Amino acid sequence: MSEEATTVGHLDILLSDRPLIVCDVDEVVLEFLTPFGKYLRANGHELLPRSFRLTGNIVSLENQQEASADRVSTMLEDFFATQLDWQTPTHNVGEILCNLSALADILFLTAMPPRHYDARRALLDRHGLTYPLIATVEAKGPLIRDLHAERTQPLVFIDDMAYNHLSVLEHAPTVKAIHFMSNDHFRTMAPHPGDDVTLASDWHDIERIITSHVTLDQPTDAA
Repeated sequence: MSEEATTVGHLDILLSDRPLIVCDVDEVVLEFLTPFGKYLRANGHELLPRSFRLTGNIVSLENQQEASADRVSTMLEDFFATQLDWQTPTHNVGEILCNLSALADILFLTAMPPRHYDARRALLDRHGLTYPLIATVEAKGPLIRDLHAERTQPLVFIDDMAYNHLSVLEHAPTVKAIHFMSNDHFRTMAPHPGDDVTLASDWHDIERIITSHVTLDQPTDAA
């Protein structure tokens, strides 16, 4: 039996000569923590916002016992397999991405096992979020470096995890990195992504940051 691919969708990407916006999906384009909490409650557990992690904060509704790491992994796997039943877009994401698509190419880069690619593609398409999708369990930095390659156009990366920003900044140092997490409770507990990353509070904030960055970075015609 052949091993499962670690990345899918990357070979189908065709970029124009415009700027590139790479968006994470969970907690950026799609709600994750809120619907995952609903999934947990439907399955006898709850997520307690005690720290910025899942393992150790998921407990049984019956006796408040913490779920083991293996149990958390199993529930995450089932949640992603049934994501069409649970996840919805973050507030204003469709409108803002539509606006930004007039300025730049848009690409979704989701950190999830590629076996869930088809379900995620169907979920995004259901909500009109039809931009190209890559699913990977690999570090995001090298992948974005290879995608952007020798392009000189502005590059923007939006993600909710500090370690992803570190990876992308290492391998594509000219990137405009934007940190955004839809869930208010966990956003306040998230590790600071670093001084090279711009913090955003919502999609209107993201639109303002990107529009300003892309406009400033675009060459002007000679008089």
